[in-house]
Amino acid sequence: MSLNARLHLNLWKEQLGVVPEPVWEQTALESLVLAENGLLAISEKIGALRNLRMLDLGHNHLSQLPDSLGQLSALSDFLYLHDNRLQTLPDSLAGLTRLRYLNIGQNQFDTIPDCVFGLRNLMELRAADNRITEVPESCGRLSQLRELHLRNNRLTTLPESVGDLHELRQIDFTGKSVDFAA
Repeated sequence: MSLNARLHLNLWKEQLGVVPEPVWEQTALESLVLAENGLLAISEKIGALRNLRMLDLGHNHLSQLPDSLGQLSALSDFLYLHDNRLQTLPDSLAGLTRLRYLNIGQNQFDTIPDCVFGLRNLMELRAADNRITEVPESCGRLSQLRELHLRNNRLTTLPESVGDLHELRQIDFTGKSVDFAA
C-alpha cells in the first residue's frame, strides 16, 4: 500500500449502510469519501480523524451530524454534505475556521445554520435546493466568500450585509421555491 493510499480513503458508492469501525482508526487520513453509502449516522469517533482536509458525506440519509465533527480542525479543502436529510448542523462546526468550501445543498434547511458564519475562511457556500426563507445579517462575517449559491430556495430578499462581502464574485439565488410539504 502506498503512502498516498493510506492518506486518502475512497469508499464512494460501496453501499456500506454503516461506516466500518476500522475507518475511525485511520488517524493519518487526509481525505475521506463516504458518499452514496446509505448512511443514517456518523459515529462521534470521526473526531479522531484530525488530519482530514477533505470530507465527503454527500448523497446519504443523514439527519444529524456528531458534535465531534467540529474537532476536525485541519479540515480546509471541502466539507460535502449535499443530498442528505439535514435540518441543522452542530454548533461545533464553527470551529472549522480553515474550511474553504461547504456544500449543504439539497437538504432540509429553513435557514443557514449560525455555525456557518463562524467559518471565516469560507470561499464558497452552496446551499441550493433547500427551503431557506431568509439569509441572516450575520452572513456579512464571511469576509472571504467568493461564491454564494442559494438557488431553488424560498428567498424573497437578501440582507444588506451581503454588500459587506467584498470578495463575492458570484451569487445565485434564482429558481423557483421548492415546496417540501408532505
